[in-house]
Amino acid sequence: MTTSRTNLLRIFVPFAIGYFFSYLFRVVNAVLAPNLVADLSLGPADLGLLTSTYFLTFAAFQLPLGVLLDRFGSRKTEACLLIFAALGAFIFARAQSASGLVAGRALIGFGVSSCLMAPFTAYAIWFAKERLPLINGLQVAVGGLGALTGTAPVEAALQITDWRGVFTLLAVLTLAVAAAIFFVVPDRKPEGGSVGLRDQLRGMGRVYSSFVFWRIAPWSVMSQATFLAVQTLWAGPWFRDVAGLDRTGVAKGLLMIAAAMIAGFALLGAVAERLSRLGIKPLYVAVFGMSLFMVVEALIILEWTVLTKPLWMLFGFFGTTGIITYAILSQSFPGNLAGRVNTGLNVMLFVTAFGGQWGIGEVINLWPTSPEGNYSPAGYKAGFGLMLLLQVLSLVWFIIASLMMRRQKNKI
Repeated sequence: MTTSRTNLLRIFVPFAIGYFFSYLFRVVNAVLAPNLVADLSLGPADLGLLTSTYFLTFAAFQLPLGVLLDRFGSRKTEACLLIFAALGAFIFARAQSASGLVAGRALIGFGVSSCLMAPFTAYAIWFAKERLPLINGLQVAVGGLGALTGTAPVEAALQITDWRGVFTLLAVLTLAVAAAIFFVVPDRKPEGGSVGLRDQLRGMGRVYSSFVFWRIAPWSVMSQATFLAVQTLWAGPWFRDVAGLDRTGVAKGLLMIAAAMIAGFALLGAVAERLSRLGIKPLYVAVFGMSLFMVVEALIILEWTVLTKPLWMLFGFFGTTGIITYAILSQSFPGNLAGRVNTGLNVMLFVTAFGGQWGIGEVINLWPTSPEGNYSPAGYKAGFGLMLLLQVLSLVWFIIASLMMRRQKNKI
């Protein structure tokens, strides 16, 4: 359904700002990590756990979220959940221990869990189908701006206040966004009957029992989870401990990754769409991009510090390639299961990102910390190497599964 320009602003802008803060919350600890460690005496495992908790609660709420969106609509659902995100930010700002930080971070992840799915659901109701790729792409791009803001601008804010002040401000702004969504966005629920939790689970069962899904999902999930685990936390400490950058240099490095990520989201999807018109399947683009991502990771693990900037920009660019598999898998199932395909991938992705981010911290913790508080470069090499190994194993499975599918088709 088409809308006036006024309605476009009323619908898109509040939801886009919500996703902006969702991504800002996701990445901000990469800059604040030294402050958190210094103030609360955190080890790398503690840092990994508290930051990755965002991913766990985010993933845990994906199934109930679909039911809430069907029953109450995007406006009410996201506005309500963002109140919990604001509460989580306030708890995080006041925390005096690692457990307090974990509790606040958990509420933040829960509170922003609808910031992408709710807008996508609303846009499908309000906008014509031919406009959805553009609107959805702009939504993701605004999230990338949140990732940019979580780097050098946050570092600049630390010259005025401390990390507690940053999170207090985020709490207030998140409440304002919740109010804007509730009072500005027009209300309309999806047409047709609501899908209950039992139906959601039944549909998920069909997705998870499909060999088509499991052929590519493990590699896609491991690729994206590695990118999220590193970009949203461990890239910052790596710049400090391996590349030897100061606070300003770390923030600039994270800014480069975020800028490259935005470019990746914008360009790789467009390239896949254009090549598909020429008969080249989007799967080939995904396979090529995720393979290059692994090569970039290997070079980073080998500590080619002379190429630090270009390698990490390539990391940000090709780390977005796995998102193409959402469209690939959605088109491999009946239309009424498309949402549950995306949800199924989302659940796996964010649970894996939680485990990966925490696991890297546990691995780094196996090496002693320097008197200056820096982590051992060998720890990063082992932690990042473990994530790369899991991607290699996922690639091997993809090759085996593809050969199995091809033989099955030949028999038929």
